Amino acid sequence: MTLLIGVMSGTSMDGIDAVLARFSGDDQAPMVVEGHCHAEFTATLRQSLMDLNATGPDELHRAALAANGVADAYAGAVRQLLSRCGKTAGQVRAIGAHGQTVRHRPAEFDGRGYTVQLLNGALLAELSGIDVVCDLRSRDVAAGGQGAPLVPAFHAALWATPGRSQAVLNVGGISNLSLLHEDGRVGGFDCGPGNALLDLWCERHQGTPFDDEGAWAASGAVSAQLLSRLLSDPYFDRAPPKSTGRDLFHAAWLDRMLAESTVFDLPPEDVQATLVELTARSVARDLLRHAPSAERMLVCGGGALNRHLMRRLQSLLPSLRVQPTDEAGLPALQVEAAAFAWLAQAHLEHLPGNRPEVTGARGPRVLGALYPGR
Repeated sequence: MTLLIGVMSGTSMDGIDAVLARFSGDDQAPMVVEGHCHAEFTATLRQSLMDLNATGPDELHRAALAANGVADAYAGAVRQLLSRCGKTAGQVRAIGAHGQTVRHRPAEFDGRGYTVQLLNGALLAELSGIDVVCDLRSRDVAAGGQGAPLVPAFHAALWATPGRSQAVLNVGGISNLSLLHEDGRVGGFDCGPGNALLDLWCERHQGTPFDDEGAWAASGAVSAQLLSRLLSDPYFDRAPPKSTGRDLFHAAWLDRMLAESTVFDLPPEDVQATLVELTARSVARDLLRHAPSAERMLVCGGGALNRHLMRRLQSLLPSLRVQPTDEAGLPALQVEAAAFAWLAQAHLEHLPGNRPEVTGARGPRVLGALYPGR
């Protein structure tokens, strides 16, 4: 039996999720989550990370300090998790740590591009006393891949069933699909914005960090004209492999789309309703295009708690069951952190963690860099 910790903070920047996962080598239950905790970023650190999504003065200095801050926050989450589970650092083989994405531009500029997840892995190893596997996307990008999404390999290990076509949707700041085909093929890509624009608009007009259960969006009406303008962005019609982030879907993008639409003075709740519809429609279109025979779609990430979004997904996809991953044995807010524990385990076993057919990499690659904790 091996214990690993997975730590994740996603594009939504709504905090840190950490899980303690047990790996037994049993094919029937290769991984069991024994504990979970959630921790918030301080307001100062969150703002620093948000600011680093755009160019600005003294970026190297600010990014280095932010990476230290992420390491401090991750170390606090690890301590909280170990205390909650009654474990010590010495009982944990490694931490699989994602870091905080602030730039994601694979295959751009020089043909290679880059992806940046801020985290001082050496500092996290020092603070926790546990080996740290991090920088898990760069190796795939170096091999010509998108570096994202990485979770389809994990979703396939957990839920793929021969003879059954299904999908797993993660709705964080960005929404991404994993396609588990009945013949064993695995696909996946980023569909577009998930919670990022919803949270941004809600904070701007409601003063709250997110729309609880989608209630505010449900009070509005979808603007067909605005929705059409939003869906006109070329990203939505790009063929996989593809990935995206706040580099594209950010406040300036939304403000430009609003300014260019033919509808003026929309009530804020109507814009929120339209943004939910953008997320739902982009996912539904992609699923029907790439996996029309899917029988069910499991949903994880914060978006699984948005009841209005879940209702819209089910309405747009009446031929399959839309359900949170809780109903398949792993709570929606634990899936991504568990995936990074799984990726760390793959690194330690010198096994590939990517799926080239998903990311477009030239082949399978062992992902991540290791910082010894002791």
